[in-house]
Amino acid sequence: MKLLSSFFLTCIVFSQSSTEVYLFDIEYKNSKYSLSNPKNISKNPGYDNQPSFSKDGKLIFFSSTRNNQTDILRYEIVSGKKIWITKTEGGEYSPVKMNNNNFVSAVRLDPDGKQLLYRYDMRSGSSKALSDDLKIGYYAWVNKKEILCFVLGDPNTLQLVDLIKNNSIIIDKKIGRSIHQIPKTKKMSYVSKSFDQWTINSFDPRTKSIKKIINAIPESEDLTWTPIGIMLMSDGSTLFQYDPQSSNDWVSLLNFKKFRLKNISRIAMSPQGDMVALVAEN
Repeated sequence: MKLLSSFFLTCIVFSQSSTEVYLFDIEYKNSKYSLSNPKNISKNPGYDNQPSFSKDGKLIFFSSTRNNQTDILRYEIVSGKKIWITKTEGGEYSPVKMNNNNFVSAVRLDPDGKQLLYRYDMRSGSSKALSDDLKIGYYAWVNKKEILCFVLGDPNTLQLVDLIKNNSIIIDKKIGRSIHQIPKTKKMSYVSKSFDQWTINSFDPRTKSIKKIINAIPESEDLTWTPIGIMLMSDGSTLFQYDPQSSNDWVSLLNFKKFRLKNISRIAMSPQGDMVALVAEN
């Protein structure tokens, strides 16, 4: 029964549908963000998802389907060049460019059900497991040695993991998949699903303190932070923003019908604040 439960949870985390990754220009003017110039950068039948930017804003990494398998694709924004950087028997998800220029971290789901966080060399494609036994679904880097991650289980848990010492601390339970570093702070954000009304909370890795930031958009869990500390979140059709410094609630920005897109989910912001990558269906 335990093995069946674990398999079921893995399927939920990495359930796949036909999605595309779109790149938008974004501008902040008169205290509001606006999007323009959408471009489908995946253009691939099947699953294309979980985009993230390199720190210099020149590259986007995302999971993409080829030959009925999910691998990590590197997209060069200026040239439009695409390069596959993984080729394993398993499927790779949640790619993030590491501080080292040559490495990308990603969750790998192997055919035998093993699901660990790996480091991949972009030049050689070689990989090394970063975690020994935790079944990680989603994660964000806290610093060079620690991650805050969604660990599969019953219930799913939020854990702070020291990858060097190979130990972890359970921070919260019943959480969502969106985990981020809050700009200009040492704190992290995550979505709590402990109650019917989901909340977006902050977590301080130093003090281990948790504070509510705001209620999430109903039934939504995907968000991103802009470099100036404003949150962007979608309910699948409309984009909202929340400024913790000046707002009490979410502000509606635009409806994606104008771009003929629907079921908006994952959102990633460039570190420079001039582009947004998001996952959608058309």
